[in-house]
Amino acid sequence: MKLRPVVLNLGVSRRIMTPPPPYDRWFIATVLSLIMLGLLMVASASIVVSDHQLHQPFYFFYKQLIFLIFGIVLGSVVIQFDMAFWEKISGIMLLGALFLLALVLFPGIGHSVNGSMRWIGLGFIGVQVSDIAKFVFVIYMASYLLRYNADIQMTFLGFLKPMAVLGVAVLLLLKEPDFGAAVVMMTTVLGMMFLAGMRLRYFTILLGVVLVGSGILAISAPYRLLRLTTFLDPWAHPYNSGYQLTQSLIAFGRGGWLGVGLGQSIQKQFYLPEAHTDFLFAVIAEELGLIGMLVVIGLFTFLVIRIFAMGRQAQRLGQHFSGYVAYGFGLWIAIQFAVSMGVNSGLLPTKGLTLPFMSYGGSSMLVNCITIAILLRVDYENRMLLLGLR
Repeated sequence: MKLRPVVLNLGVSRRIMTPPPPYDRWFIATVLSLIMLGLLMVASASIVVSDHQLHQPFYFFYKQLIFLIFGIVLGSVVIQFDMAFWEKISGIMLLGALFLLALVLFPGIGHSVNGSMRWIGLGFIGVQVSDIAKFVFVIYMASYLLRYNADIQMTFLGFLKPMAVLGVAVLLLLKEPDFGAAVVMMTTVLGMMFLAGMRLRYFTILLGVVLVGSGILAISAPYRLLRLTTFLDPWAHPYNSGYQLTQSLIAFGRGGWLGVGLGQSIQKQFYLPEAHTDFLFAVIAEELGLIGMLVVIGLFTFLVIRIFAMGRQAQRLGQHFSGYVAYGFGLWIAIQFAVSMGVNSGLLPTKGLTLPFMSYGGSSMLVNCITIAILLRVDYENRMLLLGLR
């Protein structure tokens, strides 16, 4: 009988002494859920096109899987570097990103797809430079906000400097052209500056300038103006400018509550262009229905909430660079997901933006894996600081 309380005390001691996990398990589970569901839907959405064009029904699935494995290996290397390393090289990364954005415009170096010069060919993989640029600008802006936080909050000139650099990148993106990536990058940077404490009146002025500028850019090119007018009433030109959106809306309509079933989509059979890339969400809507869409929306919402929680925790611990990086990546993922979903459902003009972690794309998958690795590093450093080990 005397041994009983001793055993209980030992059990309590063991529970108390058990170290907490070094990473957020829910965050990892959410990312893995999105990636696995993405692989499944890429296989389903591309099977017909892949079989017809390449005589291999799972070509795009296998290639995406290879990119994922390579991304995990790359991420396992990236996670070894502490956040101070990224802060130190942020300026070099920015120069490299601007150089690549300019390089992709040169004939013979840049690779054109569907009339847009967005890729640099590196053997069997085409690197989409805009993915790298969005990643780099988050790192650079986090570094800038750390170094010039007082200027951002107190002076108008403080936020004009990074906007000038952003303007150069946006102009290069518009030359490709990649209006969607330019919008995502601008809104991400604006969001980071707002979260850094920019004065509301300065933010309002800057936001107005960006909106007016975006509007002018949107109507300055005939193809952009056509997209703006088409998405308002795609059924007016269902076999011309409105074709892609009408086919996407048909997919949404066919899905109903529970969908037509995995692999049973009709729209992916040469009706809906880019079904496994830009319009993957439409295939999800058709095959998995409203319930499937809500699951995807819920996963992305939870993921962004966890990322912002990491950023908030980092700032509370005095790791402001890590906090800004987490905020930036959270904004980027949230904005790109919202725009992609809005485009697929006809709420926004058609743009070439993929679903993060889910749509087919080699460079996108690699950048996403690196992004997750850095976020895991932020979370790890937060936990080590809480334990007093750093």
